[in-house]
Amino acid sequence: MSGGGRSIRVLNVAEKPSVAKSVATILSRNQGLRVREGRSRYNKIFEFSYSINGVPCQMLLTSVTGHLMEIEFDERFRKWHSCDPADLFQAPIRKVVPQDKVDIKRTLEEEARRCQWLVLWLDCDREGENIAFEVIQVCTAVNSRLTIKRARFSALIDREIHQAVQNLVQPNKLFADAVDARQEIDLRIGASFTRFQTMLLRDAFIIDAAADDRNLVLSYGPCQFPTLGFIVERYWEIQSHVAEEFWTINCSHKADEGIISFSWMRGHLFDYACALVIYEMCVQEPTATVTKVRKQEKLKYPPHPMNTLELEKRASRYFRMSSEHTMKVAEELYQAGFISYPRTETDCFSQRTDLHAIVQEQHGHPVWGVYAQRLLDPGAGLWRNPGNGGHDDNAHPPIHPTKFSAGEPGWSQDHLRLYELVVRHFLACVSQPAVGAETTIEIDIAGELFSASGREILAKNYLDVYRFESWGGSVIPTYVLGQQFVPTTLTLDSGVTRPPPLLSEADLLTCMDKEGIGTDATMHDHIKKLLDRFYATKDVNTRFSPTNLGEALVMGYDDMGYKLWKPYLRAVMEQDMKAVSQGSKRKTEVLESCLQQMKACFLDARVNKVKLLEAMAIFFERSNRSSGDEQHASGEVVRPCGLCLESDMVLRQNRDGNFMVGCLGYPQCRNVVWLPGSVSQAIVTTNICNSCNPGPVRMIQFTFRRLEIPPEYNTVHLGCIGGCDQILSQLIEICGTRVSARGRGPPSVSSSVQRSNMRQGACIYCHQMGHSSSSCPSQFSGSQNARSHGRNVQSTTRQGICIHCHQTGHSSSNCPSRSSGAQSGDSSISCNMCGAPCPLRTANTTNNRGRKFYSCQSKECNFFVWEDSLNSGTGGTSVQRANSFTSTTNSGRNGGFGGGGRGAAHAAAGTFVSATGDPISGRKCFVCGDPSHFANACPNRGY
Repeated sequence: MSGGGRSIRVLNVAEKPSVAKSVATILSRNQGLRVREGRSRYNKIFEFSYSINGVPCQMLLTSVTGHLMEIEFDERFRKWHSCDPADLFQAPIRKVVPQDKVDIKRTLEEEARRCQWLVLWLDCDREGENIAFEVIQVCTAVNSRLTIKRARFSALIDREIHQAVQNLVQPNKLFADAVDARQEIDLRIGASFTRFQTMLLRDAFIIDAAADDRNLVLSYGPCQFPTLGFIVERYWEIQSHVAEEFWTINCSHKADEGIISFSWMRGHLFDYACALVIYEMCVQEPTATVTKVRKQEKLKYPPHPMNTLELEKRASRYFRMSSEHTMKVAEELYQAGFISYPRTETDCFSQRTDLHAIVQEQHGHPVWGVYAQRLLDPGAGLWRNPGNGGHDDNAHPPIHPTKFSAGEPGWSQDHLRLYELVVRHFLACVSQPAVGAETTIEIDIAGELFSASGREILAKNYLDVYRFESWGGSVIPTYVLGQQFVPTTLTLDSGVTRPPPLLSEADLLTCMDKEGIGTDATMHDHIKKLLDRFYATKDVNTRFSPTNLGEALVMGYDDMGYKLWKPYLRAVMEQDMKAVSQGSKRKTEVLESCLQQMKACFLDARVNKVKLLEAMAIFFERSNRSSGDEQHASGEVVRPCGLCLESDMVLRQNRDGNFMVGCLGYPQCRNVVWLPGSVSQAIVTTNICNSCNPGPVRMIQFTFRRLEIPPEYNTVHLGCIGGCDQILSQLIEICGTRVSARGRGPPSVSSSVQRSNMRQGACIYCHQMGHSSSSCPSQFSGSQNARSHGRNVQSTTRQGICIHCHQTGHSSSNCPSRSSGAQSGDSSISCNMCGAPCPLRTANTTNNRGRKFYSCQSKECNFFVWEDSLNSGTGGTSVQRANSFTSTTNSGRNGGFGGGGRGAAHAAAGTFVSATGDPISGRKCFVCGDPSHFANACPNRGY
């Protein structure tokens, strides 16, 4: 890479804005540093001159904010009900730049076009390497001639940064591939199981895990669930523990130095009779004879150099800081240049590391500065090369201090504590072990052996600086072999066995590390996810207990026989991903084997879903019981209940804003009428219906949301819920009913009312009696254009009127006037509602930017149609509005993975499915025809 004496432009990209600022300040030495704005207000561009290996460079240094891209499913698979969750194991995915990072992408593109080199300053771990290749993809797309290099550094200090830029290396594609594999595996497994769990269980039970459960997501994660499994397994172990009484013999001897306690070397016995016999033997011959005196030197070694896991465990144990908060504070200390990179698996220092220089920087500290001076004094003999913990990720050294501080302005107590821990830990690991003299005495009483031990510290060494640990014990007086004495006390004491304690955060991290669940950089995230999802709680002692929800989910999967909550499957995945990063396995090979195995688990879990339902039923009430709380509340009486003939039915509005008429006799009587989801207001009037029995049946004044009903219906309607109201029945079929997020009650009119509708109401297609619209012969008679024309009350659907010329005999797709208009350059069509001209317009929304549509200019008219819908011969929005259906499921939930829709682009390709992948037919949005949502959630509404 010779510049030939000519200055070259180098685009440098850091992982965070703060890192970019620190690197730019160090490299420029704050001389001639210029700052300008990029496209993103948070990611500034620093400019300065520099020389890389003798090549003069014009440096431009900017940043991203973590990952620049994210993976997602193709549009059709992003809606929760659009496909069988099992399809997500092989559904197409793509890597895209999310909307909130488009400005960063534009900055990179603009700067990359004018540069010759691209130098990547991302964190030197797998995740950082993956982000590096995201940046490479964006930059090389606009400038394929870029020379690409990687800066490797572990601390934001002068010597590290200057050394990194003078020793640039190639980015590691294998590390990036390992992260790609993990992201895809986690997305596919998590999305499929999360959709399955949520759709199956959320509406079936009253889950009071959150104050607002309308968006409650019962997530599944391949690391999250085994982590939950550790908590539940320990909790079950405690719950199943049966306390047993035991007996032990205790002995003590009072000497000049104090009272020495001797322990029975049998430990304890569960048989009281046996223990009593032995105790009586000892009482009858109580003389104790010293049978062994052992004195030896003991060493207490300092800890190994600190990696991420040890930092989290020790911060939790010493300061009760959560692992998530520990990493947040450590990251801030790193970005400020006070400690090395805090995400590392390495617990051994390289021989190239100047450890003495690190100690030298701490000489001036008022607390441990004197100890640091002793360390470097050869005469003190305190120095010891640090031990090797046996782990090296070949990316970063162990965590160590990189800059002296006696406390900075703005530091919190946790910043001070964590910095102190890092410094003291480093000073301890380069110190001599503590030395102690341990004495062990064994005595014999009537053939029973007892022992006592004591320790005296001879040299504290590293314990002088590492205040978090202690070492010592009682001092044992001098005993000689064969010495005899009579014990001061000799007692038979009872006790009970105790269960193990709940897992602390340090214990949980140890379990995760032992079983290979997560990485040093992600373990704290998995723990936080359990708390966020209300699967577990943590007490003030940082000990974890499962919630009812967490225990029920683990119990359900455990009853299936599949150990999805056990760590084995994920441990194998982590090993495979490590193999990808080392080049011993290909990414495609790992993806295929892992996803095939997990899909088999998913299909088996779905077959045995009753186990989940049974486990949930142990902890939670079925959701249909909860509607009684709402229905028993005061409400306006609409009519006597025709089912139980004992109670009244009242108009209710539940906490989600949805209207229903339910019986006050709940739960003995479960008669309920769910009203259209498009109702914004409902008021019981004094008007009485003359047709419906048993009466009196009061009429209800309904107000509908304009954009959620077809344009030919009035927004205000005086209706009856007794079964005689055709318009109300039609709107229920068109708009569905909005079931409460808790699933309280059936999502449509009760069976008795439906039967009444069948007897008294006319079909909304042919206006004939004797059948419902869902089984109308005219739907399947070939008159699809007439069926989809729009629900004109004057039965224009039966006559097949063209929406352009209002003539019969042809459809809008082959209308002669439309063709002639197109040829003549006409940019409008006639409104099929009011006849007014509808000009051609261009949408400017995120979902449909640039797409052409026709809409009526009249404020009273709601006619709308996409131009490409007309060109494809499928009609338009006004045409598709006539598609009728009966609601069977709440369409308003798009939480968790996927979620959201993009109009009718994939309407024909998708079908509405349940949690188990079973299709639910006859359901479409009347605005765009998409089967995965109702009009109230349609993204095309209002254009």
